Amino acid sequence: MADTVQFDLVSPERLLTSVQATQVEIPGSEGDMTAMPDHAPLITTLRPGVLKVFSAEGEADYVVTGGFAEISADSISVLAEQAIPRGDVTAEQFKKLVDDATDALAQAQETYVNHPGMVDDAAKLLADMVAMGDVIGHSAN
Repeated sequence: MADTVQFDLVSPERLLTSVQATQVEIPGSEGDMTAMPDHAPLITTLRPGVLKVFSAEGEADYVVTGGFAEISADSISVLAEQAIPRGDVTAEQFKKLVDDATDALAQAQETYVNHPGMVDDAAKLLADMVAMGDVIGHSAN
C-alpha cells in the first residue's frame, strides 16, 4: 500500500496545488468523503464546501463552489468551478458567492415554476453556500 497519492486541484484560472497527499477530504454532492491512497476508482460531483488536503507539508484548505473529483488508487484530481485557498477568502468574495446563489434561486423560482426539482437544486446550492460560510467564519448577511 502506498503512503501517498498524487493530488491536483485545478480551477478554470490555474493549478492551485499539486502535491503528494496522505488524504483529501472532499465535499461531495452526495456527502463528504475522504480519499486516500489505494481508493477505489470513483468520479463524484462537488458541492460548495471546504476541501482539505493533508500532506508532508501540513494541512491546506480550499473553498470550492462545485465541480468534479476523479479518484483512483494512485491519484486524485479535483476540477473545481471556483477554488480559493481558505485563508484568502474575503468577506466581499463570500458575499458575492452567496449573492450569486441567491440570484440563481430567484431565477429558478421564476423560470421553473412547474419543475420544483430545479428550484430545490438552487435552494440546496444556497444552503450549502451559507453553511460553508459558517465553517470558514464568514456570515451570509
